[in-house]
Amino acid sequence: MSGLLINGRFLTRPLTGVDRFAIELMEAYSASVPADAPKPRVMTPDAPLVNPPAFASRSELLRVGQRQGHLWEQLDLPRAAGDAPLVNLCNTAPALRRQQMVVVHDAATVANPGNYSLAFRSWYRLMLGSALKRSRVVATVSAFSAGELSQHFGRALKDIEVIPESGEHILRDAADPSTVQRLGLEGKPFVLAVGSLSPNKNFGAVVAAMALLGDNAVPLVAVGGGNSKVFADSSAAGPGIVRTGYVSDAQLRALYEAASCFVFPSFYEGFGLPPLEAMACACPVIVSRCASMPEVCGEAALYCDPHDPTTLATELRRLLGSESLRADLRAAGAARSAQFTWARAGAVFDDIVKRRLA
Repeated sequence: MSGLLINGRFLTRPLTGVDRFAIELMEAYSASVPADAPKPRVMTPDAPLVNPPAFASRSELLRVGQRQGHLWEQLDLPRAAGDAPLVNLCNTAPALRRQQMVVVHDAATVANPGNYSLAFRSWYRLMLGSALKRSRVVATVSAFSAGELSQHFGRALKDIEVIPESGEHILRDAADPSTVQRLGLEGKPFVLAVGSLSPNKNFGAVVAAMALLGDNAVPLVAVGGGNSKVFADSSAAGPGIVRTGYVSDAQLRALYEAASCFVFPSFYEGFGLPPLEAMACACPVIVSRCASMPEVCGEAALYCDPHDPTTLATELRRLLGSESLRADLRAAGAARSAQFTWARAGAVFDDIVKRRLA
């Protein structure tokens, strides 16, 4: 009997949020596989692995095909997989395959088409539409995303599985205060933002809200989540904005732990890992009141209207001016984040595989 077959393309590219999900989920799942059971089989393109995760040693890695990228995934991977059920964890999957499970994290390319090029969104809509129609099992990361996929692609809502994410990985490495020290922020108040260049992340609203604080403003620290080019646009320039460049998970943990609060006024998220990471580090959180954010953060965060920076400024004033409110949110956030674990995600995944795919 062969082990579970995984699309391992995510191991050959720089880490993104969906890749993080795949790695952490496979870490939890592979650790739960009995020693005498077949190991998961992970198929990858013939390319070097980027920062091979621990689960690689508990899996059978198979380099297959001659192509790379989307062509590998659409042509080489299904040919190598044969008739075996295939698990795809990072949005994309062979478009014409039926014997597979695909995890699609959101419907952003069709819900917010203006954030993507015509070529990109056309390809994604075609590929996702086909994969979501044909795949035996469809899963996503939140009830919100399940509703979005059902609305935009027509898959019955009751037929979409949900595998929640976790932020606990940020606690795996001891905090590295080197970035906090380099920026001269030790013992000083500052607001932290983490995101990407996507207009969806709404960093411009953070800048506008900070400007509205006037004399009460504190430094705004912008972390690009591993991409030093993030926040290089004009909206990230100006007095009081500090850009960190690339930071490791250990450095990011130290920033979360040192920050007065974390802000995340995103317009659209399938799940939203950074707020949960911040909560795991006992950092007070302000998020937008839309998409998956209320589902993930519950009563452990303050909320703003992403379309109105004045609402974010109001919540920043409240939070920066009240140590008791910050203490309440630190405690509530830590408790909320503890409800989301990768072990739980791995168990949900294992149940789906046994119930619907094996």
